[in-house]
Amino acid sequence: MISHLSSRTLTAGAMTLPVTVLAMTGHVPGLPDSISHSLHDPRVLALQAALATVVVFGCGWPLLVKGARSWFRRLNMFTLISLGVMVTYLYSLAAWLAPHLFPPSFQGEHGVPVFFEAAAMITTLVLAGQWMESRAQQRTGSAIRSLMALTPQSAVRIEPAGERTVPLDQIAVGDHLRVRPGGVIPVDGTIIEGEAYLDESTMTGEPIPRHARVGDPVRAGTINTSGSLVLIAEQVGGHTVLARIIERIREAQETQAPIQRIADQVTGWVVPAVLVIAAITFAIWYRIGPEPRLLFALINAVTVLMITCPCALGLATPMSIVVGMGRGARQGIMIRNAETIEQLCHIDTVVLDKTGTLTQGRPEVVGLHARTPESESALLQIAASLETHSEHPLARAIVNKADAMQLSRLPVSGFHAHPGLGVEGEVEGQYARIGKAEWLRSHHVSDMAVWTSAAEPAAREGKIVSFIAHGQECLGYLVIADPLRETSAPAVAAMQAMGLACIMLTGDSETTARHLAESVGITRVHAGVLPGDKQDLIKQLQQEGRTVAMIGDGMNDAPALATAHVGIAMGSGTDIALESADVALLDGDLNRAVAAFRLGSLVMRNIRQNLVFAFIYNLISIPIAAGVLFPWTGFLLTPMVASIAMSLSSFSVVTNALRLRGADLNPAFSRVNSYPPLTKP
Repeated sequence: MISHLSSRTLTAGAMTLPVTVLAMTGHVPGLPDSISHSLHDPRVLALQAALATVVVFGCGWPLLVKGARSWFRRLNMFTLISLGVMVTYLYSLAAWLAPHLFPPSFQGEHGVPVFFEAAAMITTLVLAGQWMESRAQQRTGSAIRSLMALTPQSAVRIEPAGERTVPLDQIAVGDHLRVRPGGVIPVDGTIIEGEAYLDESTMTGEPIPRHARVGDPVRAGTINTSGSLVLIAEQVGGHTVLARIIERIREAQETQAPIQRIADQVTGWVVPAVLVIAAITFAIWYRIGPEPRLLFALINAVTVLMITCPCALGLATPMSIVVGMGRGARQGIMIRNAETIEQLCHIDTVVLDKTGTLTQGRPEVVGLHARTPESESALLQIAASLETHSEHPLARAIVNKADAMQLSRLPVSGFHAHPGLGVEGEVEGQYARIGKAEWLRSHHVSDMAVWTSAAEPAAREGKIVSFIAHGQECLGYLVIADPLRETSAPAVAAMQAMGLACIMLTGDSETTARHLAESVGITRVHAGVLPGDKQDLIKQLQQEGRTVAMIGDGMNDAPALATAHVGIAMGSGTDIALESADVALLDGDLNRAVAAFRLGSLVMRNIRQNLVFAFIYNLISIPIAAGVLFPWTGFLLTPMVASIAMSLSSFSVVTNALRLRGADLNPAFSRVNSYPPLTKP
């Protein structure tokens, strides 16, 4: 489409230029009579008429069609454009072909004046404006195109006969795929062989590659910078995270914000009002204007139509929305629709789930305590050897810690798990146990009082303590916790600096919740919350008159995410949480939530700027176009100048919207209501 619009605009410009030069040169003061007469020669007028006809009916035909249809559907800017162009063109055509039909007052030195250049110039300027708008929208769609470019067209599938490169649409769930260094991950899956550093910057914005090992999930579109990987396909085609992101952006850019609907309603009133004002202008000039009254009446009425065309008003909101969504996509912020952007601007309360949102969502060994530092490895080796055979959720944390320290496994025999207590098995000729202190005491393990006393501070903080015994001797204990994300505390501080009230909720105990809340600077905590209670809390806050954003990542967060004014899902969360949310963050960085709030404020401020400019422009331009200055200054606008001014107003709105492409979404800022400063305080 943009190529056709480009050729129409260039053709119209090439033909309008000679028409304008021929028409304007004839009005240059001091021009020799011979040149002046030649410029008004019938053959020159015929050339102007021919070129203008090609511009108006050839290049500008789509504009005329839209204008004609608007009379039967809904009046819009094309109503005014087509009406102004046709009145100007038909008047000029009549003045050229049948000048005898006009009264003597119309006859000038060179006959009845014509305005073919105005009709051609108006058409060309409107086409140029549409071309600029299309190019701007094409640029704002770069986020989608860049994401689409991340998906490779083929993948290397491992088959019984060997490895084979096949088209991506032939890959099925369960296929084993090889991704070599420099290759792009073709589907969502899990690594089953190898390790590598994955560059996820194009999707998450994170510049540091992530070290991925066996068992780690991978997303389509990320780049394998080192190492050969084998992964099993779990989501393919349109079901990958990347494909869903692209579809979500497309859907979002087709939606309207409530403020856009208001602008559309205003535009619906502006067009009829302009038609009435143009008619009144014509009547006044025709009744009390100077001679030739009809000519002045026509010119000023057309000028009113041109200069008050609500192009800028119609562009004010959608341009800002589309550019803002593209900016968010490049920052790893996927926004469901235009209404969400407006809601982000009005949020005053943020409810944060603990597990997987403020914390990493996966337990880790955060402390090793043995009799001596040298014996810590032996303690962990025994624990990992036992837990390798366990299916307990915390077993993986212990095994991962041992793998990170490159500890080998010891042979285990007679393994047995005691749900809720611990596990045991024979290691190096003696029974080894790992579990709760009470369970080890029941097996007469020595020194338990000393070790439980040492572990008491960790237990008070809500961390999980597992004691390890070999034979009848307690070797020490491990401390397991869900670590706080590094970005949680700075992000919460940034939200509070924006004037947002932060509330944490969790299903954990009061002790654990309070300790973590203090670590991130949150004072209001709801602990022991069940999934249904989360949704009830959101409703309670809404009944208090708050505008609530909920940030979560788990399946049990989905009802609360859907209930909140804006649900924000961490990209590391479950598919159900992502589908229930209005905003999806491509990774677990809470700073992206802060950036989303800032983006909403910046987009809404940009829209307000555009709307204010468009309204003020129309309020000032209407009386000038109607000729209110003429009695005192003799100044009148021409339709051509009016069309230039109209195009410049649209260009200003588009340019202002495009500033959002470089908007600073740094969380280090403060916000007063919905108008944040663009610089750090």
